Amino acid sequence: MSAARQVVVEADGGSRGNPGPAGYGAVVIDPATGEPLAEAAEYIGVATNNVAEYRGLIAGLTAAKALFPDAGDALRVHVRMDSKLVVEQMSGRWKIKHPDMKPLAARAAAVLPPSSVTYEWIPRAQNKHADRLANEAMDAGRDGRQWEASASTAALDTPARPLSTQPPVQGPPGDQVAGAAKARAALAAARGAADTLFPVPEPGVPDTTVPAAPAPRPPAAPAPEPAGTASEKAGAPQTGWGSAPDLGAPATLVLLRHGETALTPEKRFSGSGGTDPELSATGRGQAERAAEHFAALGTVQEIVSSPLRRCRETAAAVAGRLGLDVRIDEGLRETDFGAWEGLTFGEVRERYADDLTAWLASPDTAPTGGGESFTEVAERVAAARDRIVARYAGRTVLLVTHVTPIKTLVRLALGAPPEALFRMELSAASISTVAYYADGNASVRLLNDTSHLR
Repeated sequence: MSAARQVVVEADGGSRGNPGPAGYGAVVIDPATGEPLAEAAEYIGVATNNVAEYRGLIAGLTAAKALFPDAGDALRVHVRMDSKLVVEQMSGRWKIKHPDMKPLAARAAAVLPPSSVTYEWIPRAQNKHADRLANEAMDAGRDGRQWEASASTAALDTPARPLSTQPPVQGPPGDQVAGAAKARAALAAARGAADTLFPVPEPGVPDTTVPAAPAPRPPAAPAPEPAGTASEKAGAPQTGWGSAPDLGAPATLVLLRHGETALTPEKRFSGSGGTDPELSATGRGQAERAAEHFAALGTVQEIVSSPLRRCRETAAAVAGRLGLDVRIDEGLRETDFGAWEGLTFGEVRERYADDLTAWLASPDTAPTGGGESFTEVAERVAAARDRIVARYAGRTVLLVTHVTPIKTLVRLALGAPPEALFRMELSAASISTVAYYADGNASVRLLNDTSHLR
């Protein structure tokens, strides 16, 4: 009998359009040293994200088997992917309903004996090697060629890291409250930390930021009426706090939604649980116009961004014009929409009608497949707000984030109920503003301004 051999496979796939030009990447890793043993990537033409992710899994398993052809049943492969759909379906916890997925899942299951393969969901930030390979493949396809291993820099851009001590995920992946075991452990380690904002990593350096422990805060009290004239203030009690010396200047959060991606005009669910799309040409233009706007105003003093690519790119455009650094806060990421990622509202209604109805009726209900409820999102967004307001008291901070976090900040500032989320319009690259005072009160000053884009 051959000696047992253990390897880790990390795989990813992406589509620039969903469906659109697609590619996958996979890497086989030594779990003891973190060293890559083999890489695979391919441009596969027009396909969906899910198809590309399954193709990446198949390629990774095939590469692992090819490395140890004589291992037989002694080969043990631990698959790590940031696709909940693939992980949950291949683990047998989710049914495979889509006809395009069934043959791909069957191909993946046939590469190695099912007992030889285990699956783990990981955050996208921990799957950067495979993500880079997939993007290299898509870039190659864009240029009319196929990916070549000799030209790849994915291994150089991703430092090796030991994997053998990382615990398997327990519970629904991506669940902010019950969460994966690793996420819960990280949160516990970070609990009580005073500062969870970190600089944007240099290209090729993994983003190791950890979200701070949720710290729910009651909705802010309604804002008092604005202060009167100087003569009125001299003869009457202060009715506002705009010039109250004991409160000082507020922390002003300027909320910029990221520019468009290919999914934006199609109104597809695009959260933190699916692919991480880049800005489209339109989105890049919107980011540049926002940068021009803030440069002309000259009021922004700090920039904090969601970790997702579309926000980083938007923030980078503004930061470049203002000469500021960008900090990342994990609490500003978009909702994890679970199995709805990449789908339109109509497609979700067609496939998950009961789940969608329940989600629309209650902020405590999560999307299909272990996504985040609006209640969970509100907890982490409120915690991020508190960190940022405490850090930047009296300063004007640009927050580059997403629809749900911005609507949540506005809702909490107004003391509005959760259903208010469905009653706000928030355009791509729009600007909203909320000021936070030392006594905990908040004032909404602007919502969904797009005048800088015209």
